[in-house]
Amino acid sequence: MPASRRQFISLLVGLPLGAACGRHHEAPALADEQHSSPKPSGSAPAPASHGPGDLGGLSPPLAAHIRYLHERFEPRGWTVVAEPPFAVVGDGTRLQVRGHAMTTIRWAVTHLQAAYFERPPAEIITIYLFETGDSYERHARELFGDPPDTPYGYYSPSDRALVMNIGTGGGTLVHEIVHPYMASNFPDCPSWFDEGLASLYEQSAEIDGTIMGLTNWRLPGLQDALRASQVPSFRELCASGRGFYTADPGSNYAQARYLCYWLQQHGLLRRFYQDFRASVARDPHGYDTLVALVGPDMDAFRSGWEQFVLELRVG
Repeated sequence: MPASRRQFISLLVGLPLGAACGRHHEAPALADEQHSSPKPSGSAPAPASHGPGDLGGLSPPLAAHIRYLHERFEPRGWTVVAEPPFAVVGDGTRLQVRGHAMTTIRWAVTHLQAAYFERPPAEIITIYLFETGDSYERHARELFGDPPDTPYGYYSPSDRALVMNIGTGGGTLVHEIVHPYMASNFPDCPSWFDEGLASLYEQSAEIDGTIMGLTNWRLPGLQDALRASQVPSFRELCASGRGFYTADPGSNYAQARYLCYWLQQHGLLRRFYQDFRASVARDPHGYDTLVALVGPDMDAFRSGWEQFVLELRVG
């Protein structure tokens, strides 16, 4: 398929590091015991997602899209709900689909908007949630014309769709939700930061009301690559462009994720996002913005970052 068609998420088993999302075919993935399954905080129960008969308060385009999806998929017995700014279709029970919408999707949207994104995705995107690997593979092929290249989920901008094997959990879905938001709010964002931020939140939690990435399965492989001196410089990472995917030495996703993790842990991640977005015309790769934030001695920063990463533990 065309390289521009899809963005994939894969969690690697028994491989050094590999990639995760980036519009390219990736390796097999790991089950969701390594993903978080966030739930809304607060004592009051979350209001129900909008069903096709309850469209008050939705924008006219989203309400019309929900009606269209309902007419198309109700004969299959599927559930259609609105979880703004997304439409959600699932082949699980109504309780299951509403549960995914009201926990993982709403949680991610609420916290990502609060942390980074002022604008919703520019187009209405449908999130397809399939409860088993078999139904995910079968229906992805039927609805979009070709089989999925990852067993866990992908974002297809051309189809305006996030297609998920939700039986593996919510981490993949949170990762993929970042991409349409980034496209709308920071369209010039380079691949390394788009994927680094998305990968950060594939294992995340709410801490003091804020979304926070946690250490995850990518860490041990990155530590091995650092010990073997196989991880590129930050200048090379930032300048990788599409080579982030095609020329990945096996560490790009993890390096980008744990650079974002370092910035998060030092209270600098949101500032980096804001500064980079504001200066992208003169600093399209983000390296100069990074230097301005962490200091001019990048050798010292790299040494400190490596020590920081090597001392981390998963869990």
